[in-house]
Order: sequence, then structure tokens, then C-alpha cells
Amino acid sequence: MHVTVRESWTDERLDDLNRRVDDGFRRVDNRFAQVDARFDAMQRDMNARFDAMQRDMNARFDALQKLMLQLFGGMIAAFLTAAVALVATQF
Repeated sequence: MHVTVRESWTDERLDDLNRRVDDGFRRVDNRFAQVDARFDAMQRDMNARFDAMQRDMNARFDALQKLMLQLFGGMIAAFLTAAVALVATQF
């Protein structure tokens, strides 16, 4: 046999339940705000690291480009000097 207990919900009890539910949602909202703040901080940190890494890579590529221009310029000068010397020895 199953006995059903019926509770009466007075306005005061409903108001109390409403307050407790609102308090619970407020706590959840506060926790989400904390999580959002942590994600924002992590995103700022990651962006700063990526920006620093990008600046470093750009500096490395700039240095590599300068070195390549110097080497190729030296090679061209050496070839031209050799060609001029070869032509000069023919006359």
C-alpha cells in the first residue's frame, strides 16, 4: 500500500523557495563570472606569448634575409670579378 503525503504550499513557503532558487542562481552566476575572468586572463597571457613569439620569428627572418642578401651579393661580386679577370687575361 502506498501512502501519499500531501504538503500544503503556503505563500510564505513558496516565497522562501523562490528566494533559495534565486540565491542558487546568483551563486552559479558568480562562479561563471569567476570562470570567465580566468579564461580572459589565460587568453591575454596566450596572446602576449604569441605576440612575443611572432616578434622573435620576424626578427629571425629579417636577420636571415639580410644574411642571404649579403652572401648572394658577395657571390655575384666574386663571379663578376672572376669574369672580368678572365676577360682581361684573354687580351
